[in-house]
Amino acid sequence: MNIKNCKKCGKIYNYDGFNICYHCRRKEEEMFFTVREYIYSNNKADIREVSEATGVSTKKILEFLRQGKLEIKEGSNLILDCERCSKPIKTGKFCNQCANEIEKELKGALKKDNVDNSKQNSYRTGNKLNVKNRR
Repeated sequence: MNIKNCKKCGKIYNYDGFNICYHCRRKEEEMFFTVREYIYSNNKADIREVSEATGVSTKKILEFLRQGKLEIKEGSNLILDCERCSKPIKTGKFCNQCANEIEKELKGALKKDNVDNSKQNSYRTGNKLNVKNRR
């Protein structure tokens, strides 16, 4: 049994893969469903209106959007910007272009790291490749 403190309320709970306890998760789910229903019924509302009407903080609403739980409909007054280039996006943290660029950069860094590691762990003598440390 793995016991942790809830990141929201601080209470001790049996860790089940989430960083918050069951009760706080239920509260977040209720907030999410309230916000989702309001946005789908009032798609012209901006984030301040949604917050005032639902009682859910603007910070929490933005969190739902960034997590990809909510998506902004066409014609909505809600605005979410890419964290990298500031282009308007419907959900998440990055636009498709920036997400693809970040993915390429990470893959390139991993490839470079693998090449560097293989150079450190091996050396050539003539036509033979010798490995220094076998795992």
